[in-house]
Amino acid sequence: MVKIRLTRMGSKKKPFYRLVAIDSRVQRDGGFLEILGHYNPHTDPVEVRLKPERIIAWIQQGARPTDTVKSLLRKEGIWQKLSENKAA
Repeated sequence: MVKIRLTRMGSKKKPFYRLVAIDSRVQRDGGFLEILGHYNPHTDPVEVRLKPERIIAWIQQGARPTDTVKSLLRKEGIWQKLSENKAA
């Protein structure tokens, strides 16, 4: 199964994260299928850059976001767009 999850990047004690589509059997920092965005919790304000059209496309193909990714999608309003598309 394909998951949408965070992969850790950056140096020691200064991580930032990539949002990636990846096979669920692969390690956290293993080979991914596509980069879907970036998340940096250490900036003020928190930096979140996503590709909403690609995220929606992956979810419609059956990819499942992790809980952390789902909360990021809710904050950015992408989860609401996805639920509106399902309802229509």
